[in-house]
Amino acid sequence: MPASAYTRAKQPEQVRRALLDHAAAIAMDHGVSGITVQAVAAAAGVTKGGLFHHFGSKQALIEGLFADLLGRVDAEIDAAIETDPKPRGSFTRAYVNAVFTGKAFGFATPWAALSMVVVTDPSLRRLWNDWMKARLKRHRTTDAAPELHVVRLAADGAWLSYITTGQTRMGADLRAVHDRLIAQTYRRG
Repeated sequence: MPASAYTRAKQPEQVRRALLDHAAAIAMDHGVSGITVQAVAAAAGVTKGGLFHHFGSKQALIEGLFADLLGRVDAEIDAAIETDPKPRGSFTRAYVNAVFTGKAFGFATPWAALSMVVVTDPSLRRLWNDWMKARLKRHRTTDAAPELHVVRLAADGAWLSYITTGQTRMGADLRAVHDRLIAQTYRRG
C-alpha cells in the first residue's frame, strides 16, 4: 500500500476536507454542473470509492458542500455579531456584510456557484430555509423588526443581481447599496 493512501486512511477528516475544498473550487470555476464525482475525486487525489466513503452520492457531496459553506457563514456572522457594539440589528448587519464582502458567503465565493441551485434543489432549499429560520429565531429579540427584514431582502436582491449579471467585482454602485443597507439597520421604523 502506498504511503499516501495509508496516511489518508488514517486521516478521514483531512480527506473529507480536501473533497469539500476541491468541490468548492470546481464549483467556482465551472459551476455546480462541473462538480462530478470523477473531477472531485481526481482533484482531491482519492478514488471514486474514497469519495463515496465520505459522501454516498454526488447529491450528498453537494449537500455536504452547502452545509459546510453554511457553517463557514455561521462562523463569520457569529464573529461579526460578537464585535458589534449595538445589539439591535446586529444579525442583519452581519448578514449584509457576509453577503457583500464575506469570505464564505460574499459575491466572489463558492457560494455564488451554489446560489442558483438553491432555487431548484429541494434539499438545498430546505437546508437554506432551516438555517435562516434558526438564525431568525435565535436573533428575534434584536432583528425581528420589519425594517430589518426589508434590509435582509434587499441584500438578497443585490446578491442575486450580482450573480445573474456576471459581475466579477463589487463596484462603487454596490458599495453604495451596502453602505445604505448598513445605515438602515441603525434606524427604527
